[in-house]
Amino acid sequence: MRRRSSLLQRLHIDGQLLLLLLVLAAGSLFVLYSASGKNWDLLIKQASSFGLGIFGAIVIAQFEPRFLARWVPLGYVLGVGLLVVVDVMGHNAMGATRWINIPGVIRFQPAEFMKILMPATIAWYLAKRSLPPKLEHVAVSLALIVVPFVLIVRQPDLGTALLILASGVFVLFIAGLQWRWIFGALSAAVPVAVAMWFFVMHDYQKQRVLTFLDPESDPLGTGWNIIQSKAAIGSGGVFGKGWLLGTQSHLDFLPESHTDFIIAVLGEEFGLVGICLLLLVYLLLIGRGLVITVQAQTLFGKLLAGSLTMTFFVYVFVNIGMVSGLLPVVGVPLPFISYGGTHLVTLLSGFGLLMAIHTHRKWIAQV
Repeated sequence: MRRRSSLLQRLHIDGQLLLLLLVLAAGSLFVLYSASGKNWDLLIKQASSFGLGIFGAIVIAQFEPRFLARWVPLGYVLGVGLLVVVDVMGHNAMGATRWINIPGVIRFQPAEFMKILMPATIAWYLAKRSLPPKLEHVAVSLALIVVPFVLIVRQPDLGTALLILASGVFVLFIAGLQWRWIFGALSAAVPVAVAMWFFVMHDYQKQRVLTFLDPESDPLGTGWNIIQSKAAIGSGGVFGKGWLLGTQSHLDFLPESHTDFIIAVLGEEFGLVGICLLLLVYLLLIGRGLVITVQAQTLFGKLLAGSLTMTFFVYVFVNIGMVSGLLPVVGVPLPFISYGGTHLVTLLSGFGLLMAIHTHRKWIAQV
């Protein structure tokens, strides 16, 4: 046991995080096989993405956080530059321009990278200032957040834009943002939401909100996804119908069953027990992230670890909320379970940063 712990320490790997991530990887492939209709091509691509993401996380974990912090400004500039490229000449699919496509080589979504670069950038900036942040530091931080937010909203991808906005705001919150500013922002949320409704949101995004308020108003149209999702989860009962025996997904009643709505497949086939086990793994992962946040020995590490952990919680909450009809559908995949390449590698890279922050803390203490 000591040798194993020693090996993990030398490799700068947090054993608890790695174990939980591998459990989620196995669970994802297990559920995806059923949700995709036994599609081996999707399964192989998902396994490849997991392999690449875990390898990337381990590589990132080798670097001392202070070294990584030096490259954050360059990463932010490159990330914003890629978003500009998407805006000018990005690949269009299903009415949205969110991808950079290099034919025969790779197609990726730059907005996903900002989920890591945004909190890292704000953490880098605030770590060099006195805390709690002063008004001018808050203003600069918000400016850094707004630039990619606007570019991503233009794609349009409001769900990802709001998550990136949240990841940057979480850093400000952890840095000790004064409560009067927090309450002021909350009070401004209503007029901002009204302004976004009239000047920013597209028709289909407005329809998602209206469907959330009354999905039965258009049961065969915009309300179909939510109605079928809730039917699938409810039909699973406590123990589910059994693996590969789900009817809503296999008979194509449930759209996007292998991506955004995959938890409905899990609920139908494994019931309440399966969903609770998944939530338990998520809870352990979030708990480990909070422990790493508390134990971080640098301000940059503490701000970044806290933001990454809280943002991960938001991903889980938003996906489950929208699939169960508690939130509007915003196109947020279920972390580590939904099919996807770029978002999977990005999430795992975030946990690689958590490992780097945690496993290098003794070395920092000796400097």
